[in-house]
Amino acid sequence: MLLVGLGMFFDSFDNTLSAGVLASLLESKWSTLQLNSLFLSVTYAGLATGAAVTGWVSDRFGRSFAFQFNLALFGILALCCAFAPSMQWLIAIRGLMALGMGAEYVMCFGLIAELMPAARRGRYLGMLGIFAGAGVSLSSLLGMLIIPALGWRAMFVIGGLGTLWLWWMRRSLPESPRWLERMGRNEEADAILRRLEHEAGVHASTASELQARSTGSPAAQTPSQWVPITILFSRPVIRRTLMAILLNVTCLFGSYTVTGWMPTFFVSQGMSVSRSLGFNAAIMAGFLAGPLLCAVIGDRLSRRRVIVIFGVLCAVFGAIYPFLAAPELIIGFGFLLVSAIASFLILGLGTAPELFATAYRFRGGGVAQTAGRLGVIASPAVILALFDAYGIGGVIGAISGMYLIVTFLIAVVDIDSTPTESIEGPEPEATPTRLT
Repeated sequence: MLLVGLGMFFDSFDNTLSAGVLASLLESKWSTLQLNSLFLSVTYAGLATGAAVTGWVSDRFGRSFAFQFNLALFGILALCCAFAPSMQWLIAIRGLMALGMGAEYVMCFGLIAELMPAARRGRYLGMLGIFAGAGVSLSSLLGMLIIPALGWRAMFVIGGLGTLWLWWMRRSLPESPRWLERMGRNEEADAILRRLEHEAGVHASTASELQARSTGSPAAQTPSQWVPITILFSRPVIRRTLMAILLNVTCLFGSYTVTGWMPTFFVSQGMSVSRSLGFNAAIMAGFLAGPLLCAVIGDRLSRRRVIVIFGVLCAVFGAIYPFLAAPELIIGFGFLLVSAIASFLILGLGTAPELFATAYRFRGGGVAQTAGRLGVIASPAVILALFDAYGIGGVIGAISGMYLIVTFLIAVVDIDSTPTESIEGPEPEATPTRLT
């Protein structure tokens, strides 16, 4: 969990440092508003592409290879960004760097679904969100201290060195036994399972029973054939794919829009509090408090119920928030709103990989996250069109409606999910479980 969580931490750190870096570049005349905009656009495009590519790489070559490759990619390129000779070079390197950053999100959530016990997965998803929130907060804090003293290049050096240190620490992270079994590499899968059993204190008799069932299963004797990506859109799987896409689009579109556009809405209403430290503190605190709450209650209630609760809270708080006037209410409700959004974000992104079988889990998660990233790219144009046509009420109504729709579907649609298929059992399509 620590190794996976630190990957999310540095991914969030490197993703967030752009705010302070771009402001510094603009102030020093090293860049322009147009080039800054291109920098962000290239970053978003790289995140979407990385999410799509890593699914194929991890399903084909293994989770461990993909996990390490994407980390090395954006760690090395972060150091290259620090030595960029011009803004044009910085934009190009950042686009390649974003490929690894987008891949890390898919890998982290996928590995939680594949390696962590289902009964405790809500807790681990919450912990993953805490790592991400800490990366965002520390990046913002260090940006305030480091950039004025050492310049913007130092931020990329910190992110790059930290990422490469983690790459070295993560070299011993075991391959997924589920993927090894899927590829017919049963002795390797068994060795990793024995290691995990030993670390978890499983008694020898229990381990022997598990091994007996594993070696006696026909599925464990021969490697399975490669499953093409078209399986995601086949009749048995299409409902899961659509649900995963809807979850990712809602989570990412809602999160980026609310946290990114709320200050603009307040400015348009003449409220200076939107630029206060209190507003920013509410956002930062919410991105830590939300995942912490998930870690506490994520396994006490069913996953379906927790997602529904936070989805409803996102819709309600989001509908109320833009119309508040008192600074105390703005900051207080801002904290509650961002906490709910962060909770829904981490649970939604973490649930999506659970909907797919081992053979195509990461491609399914990658396709869903790519759709969500494309939604983020399109969000400024969509939000501006809604604002111009219907005002702030139209924007908030659309976002709240998204949360309500996906929450309603999760509550009522009986989706076959595959979060807990056993390594020694048959393929999950034969014995699907239900999203609970």
